[in-house]
Amino acid sequence: MPQALNVERTSLTRRHWLLISASVLILLALASVFRFAGSWLTVQDPLQPADAIVVLGGHLPFRSMEAAAIYKQGWASEVWVTRPAPTVESKALEKLDIGFVPEDAYSVRVLIRFGVPSSAVRVIDGDITNTEDEVRATVRTLRETGKTRSILVTSKYHVRRTKIIWSALAPPDLKATVRFTPDDPFDPKRWWQNSSDALAVTREIGGILNAETGFRIKPRRP
Repeated sequence: MPQALNVERTSLTRRHWLLISASVLILLALASVFRFAGSWLTVQDPLQPADAIVVLGGHLPFRSMEAAAIYKQGWASEVWVTRPAPTVESKALEKLDIGFVPEDAYSVRVLIRFGVPSSAVRVIDGDITNTEDEVRATVRTLRETGKTRSILVTSKYHVRRTKIIWSALAPPDLKATVRFTPDDPFDPKRWWQNSSDALAVTREIGGILNAETGFRIKPRRP
């Protein structure tokens, strides 16, 4: 009997250590994924000639600054700026008779300030509230103008999600090169050390999951 008990105890001890070892490996794998999440999001395509550079909304003035730099390098002959839909806040300001300057107006000013002629700037509309709307508006404008290639300019943390959304929504004959602006302050290697970067990574991963599952979560429309 004692020998049988010893065998059982040995078996339990082995199972115990196997469970601990497996748990440690899982934790190490999760820690690795956690650490490199920012770098995984920050991926961009090599520049290629295009018909238009598209400034995606957000993160003023950095995206417009990068779009202007790409334009001046000769990669495209036009720069398009997406126009966001009115928000609850902007509508409230209108009711208070307080002037509200939309983001696209500032983007255009930045482009001109950095040397893009106003004749090369186009504002595209389409009730835009998120990146999915921006991709759809870009696709529609490419179709309307008979163009096929674009360069989408966004922030470091937003590149991978933009690429995934483009692949999901754009027809295969329309091409997009996705670039980030090097001047934005997002740090992909230490993103967990400040709340702004941590929130950006969390939001992007949630957005990628939403895109991969068919855009089941919809934006709130004002």
